Amino acid sequence: MVLVIVATLFFLLGTSASTSLISDFHALLSLKQGFEFSNPVLSSWDSSNSSSICSWVGVKCLHGRVISLDLSDMGLCCFVSSSINSLDSLVYLSLSGNNFSRSIEISNLSSLQSLDISNNMFNGGLDWNYTSLANLEVFDAYDNNFTSFLPMGVLSLKKLKHLEFGGNFFYGKIPQSYGNLVGLEYLSLAGNDLHGSIPSELGNLTNLKQLYLGYYNSFEGGIPLEFGNLLNLAHLDISSCDLDGKIPHELGNLKLLDTLFLHINSLSGPIPKQLGNLTGLVNLDLSDNALTGEIPSEFINLKELKLLNLFMNQLHGSIPDYMVDFPNLETLALWMNNFTGVIPDKLGQSGKLQYLDLSSNKLTGIIPQGLCSSNHLQVLILLRNFLFGPIPEGLGTCSSLIRVRLGQNYLNGSIPDGFIYLPVLALVEVQNNYLSETLSENFNSNSKPEKLLQMNLSNNLLSGPLPHSLSNLSSLQILLLNENRFSGQIPPSIGELKQVLKLDLSRNLLSGEIPPEIGNCSRLSYLDLSQNHLSGQIPPEISNIHIMDYMNVSRNHLNSSIPKSIGSMKSLTVADFSFNDFSGKLPESGQFSFFNASSFAGNPQLCRSLLNNPCNFTTITTTPRKNTSEFKLIFMLGLLTCSLVFVGAAIVKAKSVKRSGSDSWKMTAFQKVDFTVLDILECMKDGNIIGRGEYAYTLRVNEKSDVYSFGVVLLELLAGRKPVGDFGEDIDIVRWSKKTTNCRKENVDLIIDPRLMAVPRGEAMHMFFVAMLCVQDNSVERPTMRELVQMLSEFPRDSSSSHESPSSSLNQQCSDTVQKEKSCPKLSIDLLV
Repeated sequence: MVLVIVATLFFLLGTSASTSLISDFHALLSLKQGFEFSNPVLSSWDSSNSSSICSWVGVKCLHGRVISLDLSDMGLCCFVSSSINSLDSLVYLSLSGNNFSRSIEISNLSSLQSLDISNNMFNGGLDWNYTSLANLEVFDAYDNNFTSFLPMGVLSLKKLKHLEFGGNFFYGKIPQSYGNLVGLEYLSLAGNDLHGSIPSELGNLTNLKQLYLGYYNSFEGGIPLEFGNLLNLAHLDISSCDLDGKIPHELGNLKLLDTLFLHINSLSGPIPKQLGNLTGLVNLDLSDNALTGEIPSEFINLKELKLLNLFMNQLHGSIPDYMVDFPNLETLALWMNNFTGVIPDKLGQSGKLQYLDLSSNKLTGIIPQGLCSSNHLQVLILLRNFLFGPIPEGLGTCSSLIRVRLGQNYLNGSIPDGFIYLPVLALVEVQNNYLSETLSENFNSNSKPEKLLQMNLSNNLLSGPLPHSLSNLSSLQILLLNENRFSGQIPPSIGELKQVLKLDLSRNLLSGEIPPEIGNCSRLSYLDLSQNHLSGQIPPEISNIHIMDYMNVSRNHLNSSIPKSIGSMKSLTVADFSFNDFSGKLPESGQFSFFNASSFAGNPQLCRSLLNNPCNFTTITTTPRKNTSEFKLIFMLGLLTCSLVFVGAAIVKAKSVKRSGSDSWKMTAFQKVDFTVLDILECMKDGNIIGRGEYAYTLRVNEKSDVYSFGVVLLELLAGRKPVGDFGEDIDIVRWSKKTTNCRKENVDLIIDPRLMAVPRGEAMHMFFVAMLCVQDNSVERPTMRELVQMLSEFPRDSSSSHESPSSSLNQQCSDTVQKEKSCPKLSIDLLV
């Protein structure tokens, strides 16, 4: 009898499990139907065989039930069917990294512990029945399009440890009751549209290990003092969310903290000395605030620091010597403060320093010799200080260097051998110093400097010949050697710079002829060879450069005639041939008809009516006429007759056009107008015809003109103004914007359309920054449209902590320093430079 009962129970259990598996089978097939364009990888989901369900891709079973469904990163769309809620034995569910849209609701999964719907396009809200998800511990909804208040139902999830709502469009205030989620270890609300103050009740979440609240959110007030109670906190990020007030010294209680990010706010006052108690701190970023005072001496205890960013504040005092003893320090960025004194002598000798930016301070003394003692230094930016002495010889062998900016100091001595030929160097700037002696050739045959894009050595005292090894810089785009004392000939190897866009050798002592090989620099758009001692003719090969828009060869000793082929350079809008020894007749075709007379001044043997120096034609010797006056009279009568005939013909033609004008072409009016086709014809003149207006005749339009126009459009959108007419005579929207904001994106509020005040300030600042790049005077410095698309699309929400003062182009025209944008991280920050 017992055996019969046991057998019956096993039969019933087996039947029940089989029935439940069939239910899961039908739920998954229904779910697949919602994926209109299923990934081929789901071909294993065979509708003809329910027994194979546990071997389907993404499916795991236990005791005959589906307990795990992982469809992450399969490129699936389009919606998630409610049939998913029939999988009532699910413990783990991930739909992340797909293209699902519409709304979603998960319910009735009482066994579910982990739910991941991140990185999709779900919209609507998250007001679900959370009581039916009582065992949920992990809920990740990062990077979707949810638009609602933060859901209150999550308060019923008593086992919840991980809550990620970042990267959405949640609005309103953070509910104070979120402070009751005392089991949370991870909370992220960053990258939304939240406002109000940060509730002090969040200080009750004493189990928290990671807290993210910043980016796109805009909070009133400061950091709650109660955050000092979060004793288990390891990662605190409240960046870029308009916080003001002082940094609470209570944060010094968080002894387990390894990352503290408070950058891009309006925090003021001194850095609390209590932060020196955070002995496990690895990453500290307080940059872009209004902090004052000195770096606390208590920071000597922060031996574990890898990243220290304090740039763009109002800090003063000296850079503490104890920083040289931080064994793990990789990034030190203190630029745009008021630091004085010297750079610590042993900085970098710890062996791990990769990124050093101390620019735009008031530092004196010399550059430490050991900055690259272990060949890890990648970025060295010390521009705009009062540094003197030589560039350390060790930098000439620092093979790890990628970017070096030492301009606008008082450096002297020579440029170290091998320095400009380093293998991965992409940018070197040492302009506006007192560097002297010669540039060395590349004596290291193993060094292939193929990464260098920009080199600016201008305004120094460098002398001697230009090295032939410049041709090794095969990727060079910008080469500025102007305002030095270079002598000798321009090496023919200059023609090997096939990628160069801007070449400035002006204000040197260069002599000899312009090498014809320069015509091989096919991408060159800016060429300045002015104020040298160059002689000979301009090589006709220069006309092979079809995109050049600026050429200046003035104040040399160039002679012979100006090549007629230059007129075929349709992009050439600015040219200066003045104060040379050119002679002969100036060509009048092509671009020559658009250059100003000042472009040819100081060439007395150059003739053309434009120059008030008409060319004298050789008189043909003939038999003297008997009566010159008779000839003149006959000539004038003939000319008068021809004129009368021409006028008569013109009148007849005009009448003919009037009579036949309406028949020769049609005008279609899409609404009532008070003028006719004849009215248009009578008003038509050459300058009004489309296409007949370094505008169409000048042929100044090129790809970078489009970029400039795009920048104007961005400014129109930001300011809500027309491009001209609103700013006074001879002032357009570009000049007005630059003058009003001083080209600082932080001043965008001074020009923004009041109707756009609801737009996040960070977005407006970024859009203005991009616009300013587009409308730079020099087309070489403008980005390409591809780069613009990237800049505009990459601004939101992807992780970044790369901090560096910007390149010099926009800087030099408008503003001292502009900071790279930062955006919302997900789980961690990649500390890349």
